[in-house]
Amino acid sequence: MNLFTDATVAEPEGAWGAVAAGAEYFIGIFQEGGNVLWSLMGGILPTLVVLLTAVNALVRIIGPEKIENLGRKAAQPGLIWYPVRYMVLPFLAVFFLTNPMAYTMGRFLPERFKPAFYDSAVSFVHPITGLFPHANPGELFVYLGIAAGITQLGYGLGDLAIRFLLVGLVVIFIRGIVTELITRRMMAKREGAAA
Repeated sequence: MNLFTDATVAEPEGAWGAVAAGAEYFIGIFQEGGNVLWSLMGGILPTLVVLLTAVNALVRIIGPEKIENLGRKAAQPGLIWYPVRYMVLPFLAVFFLTNPMAYTMGRFLPERFKPAFYDSAVSFVHPITGLFPHANPGELFVYLGIAAGITQLGYGLGDLAIRFLLVGLVVIFIRGIVTELITRRMMAKREGAAA
């Protein structure tokens, strides 16, 4: 008789059974996390690492001071600067600086434009993820959730990513203008009340 092969162990019951089940559940959470990490390492993570490296290299080639100069130029008065201030600048800020550093680009704008720039930039961190997932990898699940449904219907993702980006640009432009108007009105009321 072999003690190691013939022995049977009864499942723990009562309090010990609950502790054993809790331990199995606890380790199961980490095993599932490991499975998810393993699947990401073969999927999106290498793409994100390469994209981040390429964007950082591009910023170094262009020079951060040139990007900052655009922020200063966008603060100029006139209707011609609205698209620059609320479309071009938020796009470049989110693309180059990524979320959440993109909001710091607003420091080059006068106080009256800062809330509108922030509204535009924060509204753009989702639409950009379809084409440029490095810009906001923490929120990539929003785009991937939509993309999963589109893929199940048999459509390609390239068209979705382009449309997502273009609609996002239109929305941030409108939001920037509206927020600037609201800010201007609130600042005028505050100055009127202070006088």
